[in-house]
Amino acid sequence: MTDQHADTLPEIACDVLVAGSGASGMTAAIVAAHAGLSVIVAEKEPVFGGTTALSGGYLWVPNNPVSRKAGVDDSKDAALAYIRHEAGNQFDAARAEAFLDAGPEMVDYMETRTKVRFEASPAFSDYHPDAPGGTAGGRSILVQPTQVSMLGKDIDRLRPPRKELTLFGLAIGSGKELWHFYRAFKRPESFAYVTKRLVKYGMDRALTGRSQMLTNGNALAARLFRSARDAGVDVWLDSPVKSLLRDGSGAVLGAVVLTPHGLRRVVARKGVVLACGGFPQDVARRQTLYKHPAAEGEHVSAASPGNTGDGLRLAEAAGAATLMDYPNAAAWAPTSLVPRPDGTKGPFPHFIDRGKPGVIAVRRDGRRFVNEANSYHDFIQGLERATPPGEPAEAFLICDHRTIRNYGLGHVKPAPMPLGPSIKSGYLIAGRSLAELARSAGIDPAAFEATVARINQDVPTGTDTEFGRGSTAYNRFHGDPEVKPNPCLAPIKDGPFYAIRVIPGSIGTFAGIRTDHHARVLAADGGVVPGLYAVGNDMASVLGGNYSGGGITLGPGMTFGYIAGRHLAGQRA
Repeated sequence: MTDQHADTLPEIACDVLVAGSGASGMTAAIVAAHAGLSVIVAEKEPVFGGTTALSGGYLWVPNNPVSRKAGVDDSKDAALAYIRHEAGNQFDAARAEAFLDAGPEMVDYMETRTKVRFEASPAFSDYHPDAPGGTAGGRSILVQPTQVSMLGKDIDRLRPPRKELTLFGLAIGSGKELWHFYRAFKRPESFAYVTKRLVKYGMDRALTGRSQMLTNGNALAARLFRSARDAGVDVWLDSPVKSLLRDGSGAVLGAVVLTPHGLRRVVARKGVVLACGGFPQDVARRQTLYKHPAAEGEHVSAASPGNTGDGLRLAEAAGAATLMDYPNAAAWAPTSLVPRPDGTKGPFPHFIDRGKPGVIAVRRDGRRFVNEANSYHDFIQGLERATPPGEPAEAFLICDHRTIRNYGLGHVKPAPMPLGPSIKSGYLIAGRSLAELARSAGIDPAAFEATVARINQDVPTGTDTEFGRGSTAYNRFHGDPEVKPNPCLAPIKDGPFYAIRVIPGSIGTFAGIRTDHHARVLAADGGVVPGLYAVGNDMASVLGGNYSGGGITLGPGMTFGYIAGRHLAGQRA
C-alpha cells in the first residue's frame, strides 16, 4: 500500500509501535512505557509470545547479577574475549560492548521493575567453555515458573508450549525439575517430587482443564505480558504490520497495521521497533541461505509459525541493510519428526538426549561424525561437514534398551512409559540385534557394528578416542554424573537396540537486519534509518552467526530491547 492510500485510513497515534510480542519486543515496549511513552504492540498471530513462548526460557547474559549472587565469578573482559572468539570475522565491537554493558542492567531492571524473575544456573556451561573467555557456568539464567493466575482471563491468549515437548500436556521445567524427572525411579526425593507434580497436574486438569503452572519460555512470555499490561502497553493480536510509513526523507513515521477491525494507519511519534522473530519460517529466504538439503524435502523449524520474515521485508523496503553472509544463517538443532494423530508431523529438537551415556549418532554409512554431546548447533555443523555434496543431511541417534529406559530418546519417554506406540508409528526404529537395527534403518551393518565396538572399547577408560565425548564442561552437564568414569559414555550392548532419524532443523535465525549499538536500523550507506529499530531475531546476531551458550537469542534480544526502549525515551542506553 502506498503512503498516499494510507492517508485515507483511520488513524491511531502513539509514541512507539512494536511489531511482535516475543521477549525482545515486549522488553522494548515495557521500558518505553515505564519512561512515560504510549506504546502499542502489534502481534500478527492470535496468541502472544512468539517463539519465546516455545523456548526453554534461558537467557545468555554474561556477568549478570543473578549469577553473581549465586557466587559465579565473571567479568566483562572475559565475556568480550569470548564473543570476539565466537563471532570471528563478524565481530562488532560497538554492539558487543553495548550488550555486555546493558545486559546486567537489563536483568536487574526486569527483576526490580517488572514481574520477571530469574534463577541462576551455575553449572550450565558456555557451549565452548574451553575457548578464550569461556566459562564452565553461570552466564545462562532461567526464568522462574509462575502461576497462570498471573494472566487471568488473558491465559487463553498465550501461545501454548509445543505438544511434542510435553508429557501428557505437562511442560517440564528446563532446570532442576527436568533432573527430577530423569531420576524419578532412582532417587526417593525425585520420585516424591515427580509424584507430587503429576498429582497436582492431574488435579489441575480435572478442575480447570489445564496446568496451573507455567514454565520455561511460557513463563517468560506470561511474565512479560503481565508487566506490559501493568505498564499500560496496548497489545493488539491478529494485527500484522503490513507496511511502514515514511516521509520524503525516508524517516519512518509509523506503519499500516491490519487489525481485526480493518486496516489502520498507526502514527508512531518516536519510532517503530521490529521484533518479528526473524525468518525461520520464510521458505524462500531459507532456500537461498541454508546450505543443507533435508531428507524430508524441506528444512524444518521449531520456531513460531508466524516468524516468516516480516521484519526483514519491512526493513528492506525502508532501505535497510541486512547481514546475510554469517557462517550460520540460523541456530541449528538436530530435529526428529513426531507423527501426530491427524497424519502431520511435529518437530522435536534434540537438545539434551545426545549427551546421555549410551547414545551415539551415525550416518547411513554406519560411522559417527561428531561429538554427540556438543551443542545442538555444533552437531548439525558436524553433520553438514560429513555429508557429501548433493546428499540429504540426515543421521540416526542410537542407543540400547537399558539407555532408552533410563533416559528416553527424543520424543520417547523413559520407563515406565511404553515404547510400543513410538515403534508402531515408525518414529522409533527397533532391532533385536545391531545388524537387524541397521537393516531396518538403512544403515551399513558392518560399519555400524564396528562403530559400536569401538565406542564400547572406549567406555572403561572414560576416553572417547574418536571425538572426545565428555571432555568439556558442557558435555558433562548433559551427561549422568552417576556414571563413571565419563558421565557421557556407557556401552551399547543390551538389546533390543533403537534408532531415531534426525535431520537439520532450526530454532531461530542469526542473519538479519544490520543495526548499531542503539538497536537503530542502518541503511545500505551506513547511515541510520530514522525512526526504525530492530531487536531479537530480526536484528543480525551480535554473536556473528555462532552459538555461544544457552539463551543466546533471548539474552541479547531482551538486552537490545532494553537498549531500544531507553533510546526511544531519550535515556542513556
